[in-house]
Amino acid sequence: MTKLDAMVRLLFWIALIAAAFWFWRKFKSPEAPRRDNSLDSPLKMVRCAQCGVHLPKDRAITRGGNWYCSQAHLEKGPDERQR
Repeated sequence: MTKLDAMVRLLFWIALIAAAFWFWRKFKSPEAPRRDNSLDSPLKMVRCAQCGVHLPKDRAITRGGNWYCSQAHLEKGPDERQR
């Protein structure tokens, strides 16, 4: 057996062991949990009529077509300077 034959056999066995290891890990590990794609969609943002801060629409308080960031700003009403 020549050096070339020995090297080819060694490379063959290394490749075979690496492939077997890869298949074993692939089928052994549980399926990855599915991602929640709702986080990928952008949030709808609104502007507080009192202070002008932007916040997610689902956290805002609305009254009379205006959005507010807190109950205190809702009670103060819209700031005329912001308009």
